[in-house]
Amino acid sequence: MELSRRRLIQLGTLGIAGAAFGGTAACSTSTAGGSGGGGNAMDMWYWADGLSKNVVDEAVKQFGEVTLKPQQIGGNFKEKLVTTMASGDQFVPDITGIKGEDFASFAPQADRFVNLLDLGAGPLAGQYLDWKWRKGMTKDGKLIGFPIDIGPTAMFYRRDVFAKAGLPAEPAQVAAQMSTWEDYFAAGVQLKKAVPNAFMVSEAWSVFNLVVGQSQARYIDQSERFIGDQEHIRRAWDLTVRAIQLGIDGKVQANTPDWNAGLAGGTIPSQTGPAWVAADLKSAAKDTTGKWGVALGPGGAANVGGSFLAVTKKCAKPDVAFKIISWILSPDNQAKGFTDSALFPSSPSTYTMPALTAPDPFFGGQVTTEVFGAAAKKIPVQYESPNDQAVSAPYATELTNVEANGKDPGAAWTDAVDQAKKIAQRLGVS
Repeated sequence: MELSRRRLIQLGTLGIAGAAFGGTAACSTSTAGGSGGGGNAMDMWYWADGLSKNVVDEAVKQFGEVTLKPQQIGGNFKEKLVTTMASGDQFVPDITGIKGEDFASFAPQADRFVNLLDLGAGPLAGQYLDWKWRKGMTKDGKLIGFPIDIGPTAMFYRRDVFAKAGLPAEPAQVAAQMSTWEDYFAAGVQLKKAVPNAFMVSEAWSVFNLVVGQSQARYIDQSERFIGDQEHIRRAWDLTVRAIQLGIDGKVQANTPDWNAGLAGGTIPSQTGPAWVAADLKSAAKDTTGKWGVALGPGGAANVGGSFLAVTKKCAKPDVAFKIISWILSPDNQAKGFTDSALFPSSPSTYTMPALTAPDPFFGGQVTTEVFGAAAKKIPVQYESPNDQAVSAPYATELTNVEANGKDPGAAWTDAVDQAKKIAQRLGVS
């Protein structure tokens, strides 16, 4: 998962309205692969670190009934996939990745993909987290996305800085004392008094986006009605504003030089976020090995990121394609995906495998999968509309106005809702 994508996922603003495919449906049964592999070729598109390359290479050897041609597609993956599928040409891949944040925009175009339930996927459902399995389905029950990885959230924290502030340093104690957002903020106030240059919250949007992710609804419901003015969104807004008003918000964007410096220097000793943030911490704060811990985060679990594999209607041998993707994403191979590409598994049985139960020196020898695995099983099922990301944008804008410019929170809320409603109406949301 490239850095720019990480930042955009954290912002929750990847994409705008659901992409509409133009032109003729790419449903040819031609076996001419885009990679020039001849009549038996089967093309598979994914992005760098979207799958374990070792597992993909092994699949090429294992499935000799076709010539599997995997390709890592650089740049804007969604844009290239949409453009290729809309053109209706022979270069549409047989198998393709779909990034989790893009899935909602592909779901209305389910006729471009094979329903994996027709290929025998149903009996495999029990191997994967129920909420993730359901997230790969359309509203009418077609399974078009087979689960790759997930992004269960927790709280990363500096043990040494917490101890200096008189806060607990052991994961179970941290989780118990800071189980609610209100308790987390109270700990942030204590931290600020003891270590004046330290901030419990890195940036306001990290609170807002996570609180929204912890509820069972987002900005638009399954009937495509706008619900961004309802209590669950208002609660996320009020909690975020509270963090700003308490002075525990560092106003530092993730994945920036200031953020890196804050992690390394202890001025940002706490970061709520998904499992893949661990790689960012290790990169940004190499010299702090052993000083970090991971605890269940305030307010419950949420998911940020995670993707799918799909079979397009272009595929002439969908039964073989399904064998390939179900093998690549089997529990055993998901363990390899975690080792090779830091892809947190969507299959719970993987969490007890050796690859995921080794102590992590960066986190003081903690087995962090115990925390993230527990969080993964508690993530709520949320409906995400194709228009969800576009409608969410005004909330990010107005929270920034409160955080950086001192705008009155009440006026900012009114403006955010008004703008979100206008966007929703333009997109056909009632």
